[in-house]
Amino acid sequence: MNGISLTGRIDQNASILRERLTLLGEQVSTGRKGTSYAVLDTDVPKSMDLRGEITRRGAYQSAISQTLSKVQVTQDVLDRIGAIAEKFAAGTAKLLGVIKPEEIQIQAGQAKAALKEVANLLNEKYNGDFLFGGSDAHQPPIPNPDGILTSGMAAGIATEVASLTPTNAAIVLANTKALAQSDVLGVTPFSVFLSTGPGATEGRRNVLSGDGQRIDYGLFANRNGSVISSGETTGSWARDLMRGLASIAALTPGQSQLGQGYTDFVTTVQQGLKSAVSALALERGSLGVVEESIQSKYDLHERVTLTLTLQVSDVEEVDMAKTITSFQATQTQLEASYRAMAIAQQLSLTRFL
Repeated sequence: MNGISLTGRIDQNASILRERLTLLGEQVSTGRKGTSYAVLDTDVPKSMDLRGEITRRGAYQSAISQTLSKVQVTQDVLDRIGAIAEKFAAGTAKLLGVIKPEEIQIQAGQAKAALKEVANLLNEKYNGDFLFGGSDAHQPPIPNPDGILTSGMAAGIATEVASLTPTNAAIVLANTKALAQSDVLGVTPFSVFLSTGPGATEGRRNVLSGDGQRIDYGLFANRNGSVISSGETTGSWARDLMRGLASIAALTPGQSQLGQGYTDFVTTVQQGLKSAVSALALERGSLGVVEESIQSKYDLHERVTLTLTLQVSDVEEVDMAKTITSFQATQTQLEASYRAMAIAQQLSLTRFL
């Protein structure tokens, strides 16, 4: 009976060692304490809290990453629009003083092409969203960019420019400004949403960068985002640029003979373009600050996530060196247990015989 009792105890001990060896083998293989929360015992709440926080910050990072891409594309668009504004602000100098008739034709032709390009740039999309459309991100802010020259605004400006005389420049300029500022359907080239709909008064698009923390980044095709235009302006750098381009596009060689009226008109057009250049530069700078702020939030979440991941490792993962040592020691104990069982069985059999 003593032999059988001894064998049973050895077998029971071997069973415990086998279970322990299996667990240690899994830990050596995976590096984790186990495949379920059960093995974590009192650390379960801590592990769940840490993983929840990592998931939450991951969601913020995903949203921020998409926003950064949008901001970068927006900056590229603004850079190109700014280059167009600078070119024509400088180019209008060629329309003053003693000029050749063909210079007006060249400038007018280039202005027509530039006006179409600006309209299409303001319809730029990223990942299916119109960047300058406000919250109506799936509808173009300028419904017919290629037809911009026949829009009520451009056609109206062309009519006003055609009426220019040596003495009415001030009236013509006031009327072109009113046309560029207009939100009336059939006059404005901008969408109903931006002109008279919710987009006319809504705030800028923003990204949730943290708990209760939102950063504005969106821009509108028909109004400034975070800057105030000054000088000869409609109040919007986009409208100022489009007004200037439409005005130059409507000029004809014979108008250079209108004397002071022509000079006053072209000088004011140049001033309007310079206002667009200045406001665009400020808008680009402001958006650059926004980009840095968004990037800093992304970097913060990344650093905190790394710290949290290390804390999860402390809770859920094993010390590999210690685990391998324990695995080897348990394996040795189990082998010794098997040898002891074999000896015990032989003793029991000898006593029986």
